[in-house]
Amino acid sequence: MKNFALIGAAGYIAPRHLKAIKDTNNNLVAALDNFDSVGIMDSYFPNADFFVEFERFDRHLEKLKYEKELTLDYVSICTPNYLHDAHIRLALRRGADAICEKPLVLNPWNIDALAHIEKETGKKINNILQLRVHPSIIALKEKIQNGPKDKKYEVDLTYLTSRGHWYFTSWKGDVSKSGGIATNIGVHFYDMLSWIFGKVQQNVVHLHTHDRAAGYLEFENARVRWFLSINFDLLPAAAKEKGKSTFRSITVEGEELEFSEGFTDLHTISYQEILNGNGYGLEEARQSIEIVHDIRNQQSVGLKGEYHPLAKEKLSKHPFH
Repeated sequence: MKNFALIGAAGYIAPRHLKAIKDTNNNLVAALDNFDSVGIMDSYFPNADFFVEFERFDRHLEKLKYEKELTLDYVSICTPNYLHDAHIRLALRRGADAICEKPLVLNPWNIDALAHIEKETGKKINNILQLRVHPSIIALKEKIQNGPKDKKYEVDLTYLTSRGHWYFTSWKGDVSKSGGIATNIGVHFYDMLSWIFGKVQQNVVHLHTHDRAAGYLEFENARVRWFLSINFDLLPAAAKEKGKSTFRSITVEGEELEFSEGFTDLHTISYQEILNGNGYGLEEARQSIEIVHDIRNQQSVGLKGEYHPLAKEKLSKHPFH
């Protein structure tokens, strides 16, 4: 049984990490969050110590080490994107491996700095790249690997996940904290594309507003038109009729792979792989971080060239501007 600490216990994704720690038969000894809406912990680790102040949390981990001789094996990080780098450093300084949500960091150079700390401490930084363990995505990768080596596939990627007005008030609506919509909701899709289709060769942004982004990515083995949005109005009618708020779709050579389902246990599978020594580390995360950094920092070219059909949809006003 391994000992875990968790930072970001009140966040949206934290319950999946709590479940993964529990399902892999491990123990949560302490958790931290500035907010105390963490009743979900009762369903998994009611006896774990909880803190709302970083300093007390850090001191508690030290006391566990020296007074109770408890070894902290992992720190799970579910905090806002811009804090990941600092919390990963805390984990390694405390002698633990890190398990961090996507995006691992906001900028490519952060990866280089973390690599030095990994080397100094001998500890491992693991990134949750859950699409790499999704059965439909694994099947697609195998299909591409077994196909012609020099073929460039025509791909459309669509990810629509409805968010309310709260999104724009939270840290997620602050580009300096989240990295913007392409980073916040798109980074694991860019990782998936990199994993399947190889190195990126071209990155063009057609559209980038408060509630949507669209562009073109060319990889070694694919030409990809992509579209992301948090606007409910853009969801397909069939999804709305079923009461769904999310739609994920990949079309490869005109054949659709709709994978809106099957996400429930991906974190648990990811944890099992990490515990078995097969976690995805810094270098696996690098290309997706480079892609979102470039998207965030380049000027949109408008609807020119190979753009996603949904990019033509009427733009919406920011709810607070």
